[in-house]
Amino acid sequence: MSKRNIKYGNLLVATLQPKTLPTYRENLDHLINYVQNTKSELIVAPELCLTNFDYEHFEEVAKFYPLALDRLLDIVDKKILVLTMTKKSGNDFFNEAIVIYNHKIIHRQAKYKLFKLGNEEKYFKAGDKNSIVPFEIDGIKYAILICFELRFKELWKQIEGADIVLIPARWGLSRKEHLEVLSRALAIMNQSFVVVSNPADKDMASSSAIIYPWGEFFANDNLEVIEHEIELKELSRVRRLITMD
Repeated sequence: MSKRNIKYGNLLVATLQPKTLPTYRENLDHLINYVQNTKSELIVAPELCLTNFDYEHFEEVAKFYPLALDRLLDIVDKKILVLTMTKKSGNDFFNEAIVIYNHKIIHRQAKYKLFKLGNEEKYFKAGDKNSIVPFEIDGIKYAILICFELRFKELWKQIEGADIVLIPARWGLSRKEHLEVLSRALAIMNQSFVVVSNPADKDMASSSAIIYPWGEFFANDNLEVIEHEIELKELSRVRRLITMD
């Protein structure tokens, strides 16, 4: 992936919308197969796409983390892969977002806002709020909000200036409209692209989308992958048209 010109370059983006498979390894193999065969340059997977919130087997989930990470680091070359996994550190478990590019971890942050309705705070330790900041790859500024974090306006403020906001989620079906409205509002408010990845399980919202800074979006609940080449020049066009200073 060559260094991009924000004003004129394009980026082929894929947001994944899979159904969760029965085993961790099946989910991992499925993800790896896609990464190895796609031309997409940025790939965003749903929150905990490999293991789900498997609280009954949390130690097994944590042991799977280094195995999965090693395989992903081995195969992710000139593409950017974004996903979250359950990581154990000491006696604590974290829902950690990882950005892999060129066989390296470029950025990592643990979920800060835990979803009490799903009992996340009983199993996970909250991450550091200060880790939720934009980071740069090849001249593009990215930021990550993990699922429930999308609801908090102070975090929107914290990631201002990002060109592309990535949202790996596991968002429930009963709150489907919330996910769609909030993610589009974030794109418009922060004048950024937003990429949402959410699974297609029966109790999940789907609603994976690639959203432009002006609010246009590409989504299809019937697809396992939504791919679209975004035009990065839209960032400068929208920001020039409506100045937020």
